Amino acid sequence: MGAAGSKLEKALGDQFPEGERYFGLENFGNTCYCNSVLQALYFCVPFREQLLEYYSNYKNGADTEDNLLICLADLFTQISSQKKKTGVIAPKRFVQRLKKQNELFRSYMHQDAHEFLNFLLNELVDILEKEARTAKNEAETSSQPEKTANGPKNPQAKGVQKEPLVTWVHKNFQGILTNETRCLRCETVTARDETFFDLSLDIEQNSSITSCLKNFSSTETLNAEDKFFCDKCCSLQEAQKRMKIKKPPHILVIHLKRFKYIEQLGRYKKLSYRVVFPLELKLSNTVEDADSEYSLFAVVVHVGSGPNHGHYVSLVKSHNHWLFFDDENVEMIDESAIQTFFGSAQEYSSNTDHGYILFYESLGANKNS
Repeated sequence: MGAAGSKLEKALGDQFPEGERYFGLENFGNTCYCNSVLQALYFCVPFREQLLEYYSNYKNGADTEDNLLICLADLFTQISSQKKKTGVIAPKRFVQRLKKQNELFRSYMHQDAHEFLNFLLNELVDILEKEARTAKNEAETSSQPEKTANGPKNPQAKGVQKEPLVTWVHKNFQGILTNETRCLRCETVTARDETFFDLSLDIEQNSSITSCLKNFSSTETLNAEDKFFCDKCCSLQEAQKRMKIKKPPHILVIHLKRFKYIEQLGRYKKLSYRVVFPLELKLSNTVEDADSEYSLFAVVVHVGSGPNHGHYVSLVKSHNHWLFFDDENVEMIDESAIQTFFGSAQEYSSNTDHGYILFYESLGANKNS
């Protein structure tokens, strides 16, 4: 990487961002699915800053149990504190912990980057929630004897439902969808909210993210065997159903469903469809109908013609420069090269590098509150 690293430094020259580090990640036998996602997360700046802050506070504490959050924080700290500006780091501790924790990632088979991202974010949330509960219980235990003449200091009203804990992972990635169902007999609308860390979108040939999002929120009629049980009518009725984004996340992660199960073949097939993803995205299928604007900062790319083999690389925007991360190698690419990863307009094409997971950051006011 020495030569490649110095080449990158030369390419950036005086424009090399102050304090930034561009490090490739060593591949431990088919761990490109992991490396590509880690690079995208490292250049998700609000997430990185909060993770590093968490780790600096954590190291001051006595408890040093190894978990995936600590291994990730340790890796990001290693990268950010390197004396050199470029180079290669081996994410050995993180990968070992990942394999120890989830047998899905133990084999040397080709893994799915989206499954890994999903597992990782949910695991980080579980660890943070567990830590918060432990800290709360300890605080309550230590303050129990403290009573005043008017009763306990912090009375908890009986029957009050506990607020779900919102961690800094939630604040970055979590959005809320609302599933609206309208009974066609009595016109009553039933709405059910659900949270998400990413949106998985069905794709079509020669389409765009905007059209995929429109399809995601299109109205579906429930009839015949799919009728909806309306509480007001107390019977099964025809209904219309649609999904809308109630609360857009600060970091919008979009997963393109490029792997489809083909029943006739009895296996999954990769869809190489051309799906245009813009550098600036307007989310219009929101409940408030107010456009939320986003800017693309990372793309995880699947390279290869099939779902069970291939390779993952990532494209990352950092300080207005685009970089290409391929395990140990890091190089600059031109913004215009992003369109070569949209997919193929023809069924068979020699280009098998296709955008798979897209990371967008909100351009609105700081939504971390």
